[in-house]
Amino acid sequence: MELDPVLLARVQFAFTISFHIIFPSFTIGLAAWIATLEGIWLATKNDRYHELARFWTKVFAVSFAMGVVSGIVLSYQFGTNWSRYAEVVGNVVAPLIGYEVLTAFFLEATFLGIMLFGWNRVPPWLHFLACLIVAVGTCISAFWILSANSWMQFPTGHEMRDGIAYPANWLDIIFSPTFPIRYFHMVLGAFITTAFVVFAVGARWWLKGQSIAQAETAMKMALGLLIVLVPIQGYVGDTAGELVRDHQPAKLAAIEAHWGGEETPGAGVPLVVFAIPNEATETNDFQIAIPHLGSLIVTRSWDGTFPGLKTFPPEDRPPLLPPFFGFRIMVGLWALMLLTVVVGGILWARGRLFSAGLYLKAVSLMWPIGFVTVIAGWFVTEIGRQPWIATGILRTADAISPVPVGSLVFSLVLFVIVYAIVFSAGIYYINRLINKGPASVSHADEGEGDDGLRRPISAAHDAGRTAMHPGE
Repeated sequence: MELDPVLLARVQFAFTISFHIIFPSFTIGLAAWIATLEGIWLATKNDRYHELARFWTKVFAVSFAMGVVSGIVLSYQFGTNWSRYAEVVGNVVAPLIGYEVLTAFFLEATFLGIMLFGWNRVPPWLHFLACLIVAVGTCISAFWILSANSWMQFPTGHEMRDGIAYPANWLDIIFSPTFPIRYFHMVLGAFITTAFVVFAVGARWWLKGQSIAQAETAMKMALGLLIVLVPIQGYVGDTAGELVRDHQPAKLAAIEAHWGGEETPGAGVPLVVFAIPNEATETNDFQIAIPHLGSLIVTRSWDGTFPGLKTFPPEDRPPLLPPFFGFRIMVGLWALMLLTVVVGGILWARGRLFSAGLYLKAVSLMWPIGFVTVIAGWFVTEIGRQPWIATGILRTADAISPVPVGSLVFSLVLFVIVYAIVFSAGIYYINRLINKGPASVSHADEGEGDDGLRRPISAAHDAGRTAMHPGE
């Protein structure tokens, strides 16, 4: 059996980037959460916010480190496996990645040391400022990465000379038509991902009778944010879908499993709820569809139509199964999020949030929901762009380096083994931190006064803390 080097290179990149995206989608929201907690602590002098901030900073440190390691691997793959990509579009994409390093990564790295190690060494206001700058840096990083990716989805502001893309208008490149809403969509996804982790961890502490005060604070803050952001994300996602309709019709046809060519006037396009798209017969097997709903959602009209897969030559169609099912996983999980926060909001309003044991147990298991949703969304985005690595400029099959198949197989196996070891260790350590809870952070260190200076924790303060956390 002869292995396809293009497929192997794509699988390797998909594997590494799927791991990598987990950590930015967490640290973007987590940095903002830590800065918020410390800001509230400075304003109220309430120790529970300080303890939560210190606890989540430790989690942030581990997550940020794993994100950096996995990101470095991706950079090397551009040169080793995708050298033709770098040659054709490097004049456009490389500066965008460089701007990310210069404006975001250096900013984060500069103030990260203060954020992680400056708790008892710098004034509280300076530490809060460092946390705030790191949070802003993570959003700036996402800005440049999404800008580069959006340009690949729908390139603008460039000119082609001898098959090579050159910048013509940097504003058009940076702010390509799909970029602003995709950036907002991703940042919202990161905040929602973090909020669900915090919500789940708070529920876990509450059910164990551990760090009760901090658990209540974390859950209320996370749920309050989710009540606002989850519905907004639905609207933003729908708007992003309109951009796909306008600028990437082949991707939309794959997402909807819409073949086209067989509609009768006025029949509209059904919404395919479930099917197994069959590329050989150009039909959907086992289809469950709702008449006209596809037209209503996509075109905003009862009998509107949009290009089907048959409109495009077979060689220009994306693979069907990943975008089709990935989109439904993403939307289905968003619907589950919405149901969760609506039920939580009702329980909270009735004063029953912390007495609904079954709800808290369900929430405590929902920490991965944001990660899975983000990965599913990126699968739709990236696989739906195929067969182009930069739409209309360079096909994926033409972007690969002349790397031997054996090297691709070996490096893929090596990545799987190393990632399994490193990331398992990281997740194990984070889980240990969660099991200990935020009180262990304050117990392990000396206390801080309002002036930020270190001083021993008094026995009376310990007694008061024990009274607040009866489960410890």
